[in-house]
Amino acid sequence: MPKDTEKKSSTSRSERAGLQFPVGRIHRQLRDGRYAKRIGAGAPVYLASVLEYITAEVIELAGNAVRENNKRRITPRHIQLAIRHDEELSRLFADVVIPQGGVLPHIHQRILSKSKGKTATQEA
Repeated sequence: MPKDTEKKSSTSRSERAGLQFPVGRIHRQLRDGRYAKRIGAGAPVYLASVLEYITAEVIELAGNAVRENNKRRITPRHIQLAIRHDEELSRLFADVVIPQGGVLPHIHQRILSKSKGKTATQEA
């Protein structure tokens, strides 16, 4: 008879990988989505870690935007500003529309420039 009659508590795959994102749920969604006939054991762990990294990056940059605007809460506007000011994230989310995100503030140079007494409308 084994001396250890205590049951081991099971640890989730997210805990084993040291992640916050749910590895099991991502694995289930990969299976249910029928993206491939077979899904390896490492694929959902890798995907969960990539998603967690991108999320952490966006939240960090959005937090910096919040601090710059002297606010206390992250809004879609702050997420939009964070993504569009970062070159790599902007390329990744190029085709993404963020509701209530607004647009980047930009004034065209031609409107701003005044040369030798001429206005922008006189030059055209």
